[in-house]
Amino acid sequence: MASTLYVDRTSPIHALNPVTKLVILVTLIVIVFAVPFWWVAAGVVAVVIVPAAVVSGCGGRLARMGVTILLPIVLVLFVVQGLTFPGGRTALWEWGPLALTTEGLMFALGIGSRIVCLVLASILFVLTTHPGDLLSALTERGMSPKFSYIISSTLQLIPAFQDRANGILLAQQARGLAVGKGVRGRIGAMMPLLAPLVLGMFTDVEERATAMEARGFGSTAKRTALTPVPDTTTQRIVRWAMPVIGLAAIVLPLVTGAL
Repeated sequence: MASTLYVDRTSPIHALNPVTKLVILVTLIVIVFAVPFWWVAAGVVAVVIVPAAVVSGCGGRLARMGVTILLPIVLVLFVVQGLTFPGGRTALWEWGPLALTTEGLMFALGIGSRIVCLVLASILFVLTTHPGDLLSALTERGMSPKFSYIISSTLQLIPAFQDRANGILLAQQARGLAVGKGVRGRIGAMMPLLAPLVLGMFTDVEERATAMEARGFGSTAKRTALTPVPDTTTQRIVRWAMPVIGLAAIVLPLVTGAL
């Protein structure tokens, strides 16, 4: 069972230093949320995220995961905001007290495009960054090992839950648990999973804490990486430039009155 969503490839995106990818991810999120135009987020997806996904060889998996996560969110957002937006005046369709307005749809488009950009960029980062490399790279940059572990462990959270849940379900099915068909059957099968899943995660946390303590994880001594993460001068320049670009994206709308 996979303990991470990381997809092992030999692409230029995978070869980037994890800190570089993390800084770019944060900068892209700052840009799309700071600039109040939906086409900025759409442009980031079309010009940055999609080409990066194709180059990395993770385009298919990114598309599948993106559709699964984003489709219900975007549909609900457009329906709710399109029909109930308080500032809506230009009605495209009316039914009783409900009115589908242009203003509501545009507001949903602005929020939805930001969410799509945020989710796709985050998924691509997870697919192309190994948690161990991220932990090593952050530690090499002087970040606390404990804080570095917290950041890198988030990349393994969903796969860990999924693997444990599948293991518990298979064990219970071997003991005679009947899983019905349809939504009601799946919901019924989830109930027996909750208690062992939650208790198992607590046990896992305790075991990891004991293992890290035995290996001197909390030591403040300077560490030597067993497998150094490659870095280049160009990437270091990019990492310094990204915060400047993010700050400009925050300041320019305020100066130009775009907000």
